[in-house]
Amino acid sequence: MSDREAPGFYHAPVMLHEAVDGLAIKPDGVYVDVTFGGGGHSREILKSLGEQGRLIAFDQDSDAWKNKPADSRLTDVHENFRYMRRFLKLHGCAEVDGILADLGVSSYQFDTGERGFSIRFDGPLDMRMDSRTELKAAQVLKTYSEQELHKMFEQYGEVRNARQLARHIVDNRDKATLNSIDSLKALLAQVMKGNPNKYLAQVFQALRIEVNDELGALKDLLEQSVQCLKPGGRLAIITFHSLEDRMVKQFMKHGAWGEVEKDVFGHAVIKPKLKPLTPKPIESSETEIKENPRARSARLRIAERL
Repeated sequence: MSDREAPGFYHAPVMLHEAVDGLAIKPDGVYVDVTFGGGGHSREILKSLGEQGRLIAFDQDSDAWKNKPADSRLTDVHENFRYMRRFLKLHGCAEVDGILADLGVSSYQFDTGERGFSIRFDGPLDMRMDSRTELKAAQVLKTYSEQELHKMFEQYGEVRNARQLARHIVDNRDKATLNSIDSLKALLAQVMKGNPNKYLAQVFQALRIEVNDELGALKDLLEQSVQCLKPGGRLAIITFHSLEDRMVKQFMKHGAWGEVEKDVFGHAVIKPKLKPLTPKPIESSETEIKENPRARSARLRIAERL
């Protein structure tokens, strides 16, 4: 039975074999799946582990754990992966042999209207991956200043008329009832540019990233990965948009953010602690894209701890 046919199907894992193979799993090793989701990558890792092997999986979405396999080698952590180092220490695994992250929104989250992630359904303007947190998309739209909205839509959604969009929301949010996806779509209809579906997808991406502080969490994960990986340990990360991919590429290559500081001889002051194993990102095969169109934008990068 395939993952898609399995009872309780939650999410089709992208580049399943490429990502897990990239970890070069040792049967007695300790591995981390920081985005358990539907458990597809975790199950594949468990297949490669022996009796002494161990897998620690993170997911802040309580719905994800409905798919947890009954396996004593698996430790489940119901938290955001930005707390990885803290919980690995708590579970007696300060150093591990491999870390995997699939940063995409799960199929279940996209396909469940009441979660507010998709433009295909009406539902509340929520977009929280962790229902225990307070900030919702509706609150962002109703309370952020024009400048904050402009910055968010421009940086996180790469919306081409971000300034106009921000001004339009601020000028009209008191007149409209901004409490549902349909109400937001109606408000945006007057300022949309280009393909409506693409435009809305960019707006929703920006809101989702802001609500969940996704780039901040990714930065924390990358910094902690070099602290938690053993020498020779592998880091495999699947991204779904250019903002994430640039961050991962830069950190794997330079071990730093922004401009790399250099000494008088032109050598980097901060020595990278990771060696990229994928100069160019691995992309999904045509076969996988045909079966799962959401895999089209996926990019996999793998690095080894020096």
